[in-house]
Amino acid sequence: MARLTFRRLETFSPALWALVASGGIMAALGLGAAVYMESHGHIVTGMSNQIVWGLPHVFAVFLIVSASGALNVASIASVFNKPAYKPYARLSAVLAIALLIGGLTILVLDLGRPDRLIVAMTTNNFKSIFAWNIYLYTGFVIVVATYLFAMMDRRASQSTVFGKTIATIAFLWRLILTTGTGSIFGFLVARAAYHGASMAPLFIAASFLYGLAFMIIVLIATSRETRMELIAGDMIGKLRNLLIVFAFSVLYFTVLHHVTKLYASKDHGVELFLLVTGGIYPALLWVGQIGVGLLVPVAILFLFGNGQTALRALTMASFLFLLGGLVQMYVIIIGGQAYPLTLFPGMDVSSSFYDGQIASYWPSLPELLLGLGGLAFAMLIVAFTLRLMPFLPETQTKTSEEIERWSVSHIPSHAS
Repeated sequence: MARLTFRRLETFSPALWALVASGGIMAALGLGAAVYMESHGHIVTGMSNQIVWGLPHVFAVFLIVSASGALNVASIASVFNKPAYKPYARLSAVLAIALLIGGLTILVLDLGRPDRLIVAMTTNNFKSIFAWNIYLYTGFVIVVATYLFAMMDRRASQSTVFGKTIATIAFLWRLILTTGTGSIFGFLVARAAYHGASMAPLFIAASFLYGLAFMIIVLIATSRETRMELIAGDMIGKLRNLLIVFAFSVLYFTVLHHVTKLYASKDHGVELFLLVTGGIYPALLWVGQIGVGLLVPVAILFLFGNGQTALRALTMASFLFLLGGLVQMYVIIIGGQAYPLTLFPGMDVSSSFYDGQIASYWPSLPELLLGLGGLAFAMLIVAFTLRLMPFLPETQTKTSEEIERWSVSHIPSHAS
């Protein structure tokens, strides 16, 4: 049996060049939107004193959470020693780094004063989860880059201790990173919609689903570009099953979070707002996140995830999962801020600063462009990295069982 090798994305078709050009234009528009908002102030956005995290934060957190989950394929291959996933490990690591950089780019440009990031990096308050996340994010890039080096370098891959150790560190780091991101919201006692220990496992489950969906879309798009079957027939079934399991995990932790809130009488108001009376937010939660973003794609995978329609079903479901992820982050971040702070429990509060009132928010065009620009920037990183480096499996027409038998006899258990 031929040795499994990797290749670069050697040629760009006109369609891919058009896609790359569109991504470049979108990234440039996002940068221009950031400059516009910095020059004119956040008055040109939909944000206010009540809602200080707007649509750019929705995109940023979504990409950061997805970055952690994108590394899931590499972790399955190396940490859990599943050789069938090894051909995709390099691409998994590259996608994880790209998504994280895209999300962090949005955050930095949304600060209003990006130069103030230096202050945040040099003046640390370790009682704040934000300070910890600076090290978690930068450390993630370093650890995953080292992990990628261990996969590609022959001498490093032959070192059982080094390869297994760095793979385990990367797996644990991504769990800690997503826990830290979820804890940003879980530790905010002032926001009734956020505060809760269930936020961390909810974000971890979401990262598994959205990262894998990104990975599948990139794989399928690359397969069409290279005219190679990068996903073997039975691997489609494996990925389908993983998506279904992760989708039900997100649904479970979402229900758990709201049920936990309903158990406490003090949170009945915010839960009624998010689930029933909050206008756009209950509609987004029930229809956008749970309906279109979870139940519909799961039904597609169950009904059409086998046979000749399997690959198309996998693609459509992945897109819907990602759409549902954006909606989920919108409901969590924007909806959680729209509900007023409980300044004096048991009392009605009103003032000229809109205390005690439901905050209104409508995203502006610059916010949307900045969010889409960060997503486009992440995809551009992936495209040019695949053009420059051999990250694509070249002989992937074999079944995963054949790859597994070959990998056990030829590839060290830690190497990807």
